[in-house]
Amino acid sequence: MEQPAEPLAPPSDETALHRGRLWNRNFFLLWQGQTISQLGNQAFSIGMMFWLMRATGSASLMGLLMFTSMLPGVLLGPFGGTFADRHSRIRIAVVCDFLSGAAILTLGFVMLDPRVQRLEPEAVRFVLGLMFGGAVLLGSLRAFRQPALGAAIPDLVPRERIAAANSLNQFSVQGSTLLGQAAGGVLYQALGAAVLYLIDGASFLYASLSALFVRQPAQTPRKAAEHPFRHFLQETAEGFRYLGRNRGLRDFTVLASMVNFFAMPILVLFPFYVELYLKAGARWYGFLLAGMSAGAVIGFLIAGTLKLTGEARGRAILSVLAMAPILFGVMGLVRNPILALALSCANGAAVGFVNVYLMAMVQTSTAAEMRGRVLGVIMTLASGLTPLAMALGGVVGDLTGKNIPLIYGVCGGCSLLLILWLGPRRDLREFLASG
Repeated sequence: MEQPAEPLAPPSDETALHRGRLWNRNFFLLWQGQTISQLGNQAFSIGMMFWLMRATGSASLMGLLMFTSMLPGVLLGPFGGTFADRHSRIRIAVVCDFLSGAAILTLGFVMLDPRVQRLEPEAVRFVLGLMFGGAVLLGSLRAFRQPALGAAIPDLVPRERIAAANSLNQFSVQGSTLLGQAAGGVLYQALGAAVLYLIDGASFLYASLSALFVRQPAQTPRKAAEHPFRHFLQETAEGFRYLGRNRGLRDFTVLASMVNFFAMPILVLFPFYVELYLKAGARWYGFLLAGMSAGAVIGFLIAGTLKLTGEARGRAILSVLAMAPILFGVMGLVRNPILALALSCANGAAVGFVNVYLMAMVQTSTAAEMRGRVLGVIMTLASGLTPLAMALGGVVGDLTGKNIPLIYGVCGGCSLLLILWLGPRRDLREFLASG
C-alpha cells in the first residue's frame, strides 16, 4: 500500500479540511491507527518467517505461504476497488482491521500451546494449516482494505495537501515498520512468535477502533441497478479500461509488475541469506528489514524536499528505480552485516523516492468516484506475478542449495534489463513527467 517530524495534536474543528489544514481530526484518527497496526504487523511477519524456518527448514514452504498470502489480493484487488467506490471506505477499513485482528489473535493463542512450543510434529502441522488458512483470509481482507484506504485519503484532506498526506502516511508506515522490524527480531528471541502474534492482533483491533470514529464526507449515492452483480462487474471493468486508455500509467504498471516478480525470490530467501551467509540470526534479519524502512523514510524526505516536476522528475524516477536491482544484486556477494545494512537502507531509499510521486499522481489524476477501482486494478496488476514468484523463489532456493549470490545476481540483472528496455518508451516518460 507521508509528514512532520513531531506531529502536533490535531485540531478538533471539522472545518479544518476547508481551511487547507492537513492535520484535521479525521485524517489524524485514520493515520495514527494505521501506524500502530503497522508496528504490530512487522513484528508478526518476523515471528512468522523465523518460526517457519526453524520449524520446517523449508524455503519452498516459506515461498508457498507467501504465495498463499498474496494470491487473494491479486484475484480480488479489482473487486475490492469497486467495492470501495460503492460503499463507505472508512467502514470497509473498520471491518477489515477487526477481522484481521481477530484472526491473528486466534493464531497467537494457539501458538501458546506447549506442544507447539516444543515443535511436536502434529502441533506444527496444525499450526501450518492455520497459517495457510489465515494467509488466505488476511490476503482477502487486504484486497478490500488497501484500495479503500488509498481512495479515502483524498477525501479527508484538501486537494493541495494530498501529496503531503501521502508522504506523511508513507512516512508513518515506514517509520512504524522500521521500529517494528528493528524490535521484532529482538522480541522474537526474547518472547517467541506467539507473543508477537498477540501484539499484532491487538494492533489491528486498535486500528479498527480508531477508524470507527472517522467521519468521511458522504459519497455520491448510486441509483439501484436492475442487475446489481452485472453492474458491479461492469464498474470493475471500467477500472481496467481506464488503465488501458492511459498508456503511460499502463506501461509503468507492467514495469512494476515485472520488477516485483524478480524482487520476490530475493525477499523469500532473505532469512536464509541472513542465517547462512551473514551468519547472523533473527535480530539481524529485523535490523536489515528495518534498514529498508529507514531508507524508505529517507527517500520520502528527499522526494518531498526536491519537489521535482516535468521531465526532470521522470528521469529521476527511472534512474532511482534502476538502483534497487543493482543494490540487491551486490548484496548477494556481501558477507558483512554492517555493509548489508547499508545496502538495505539504500534500496529502501530508492523505493520510497519513487512511491511518493506515483501515488499522488494517480490520486490527483483520477476522479473521486473511480479512485478505488483504479487503485485496485493498479495494485492487482503491479503485484499480479508476485505470488508465483514467491512460490518459485522458494523452490529455486531449495534446488540450488540456497545459492543466494546466484539467485540475487540473476534477479537483480533481469530487473535492470527490464527497466532499461521499458524506461525509454515515450508514453511512460510522458506519464512520469505529467502532473
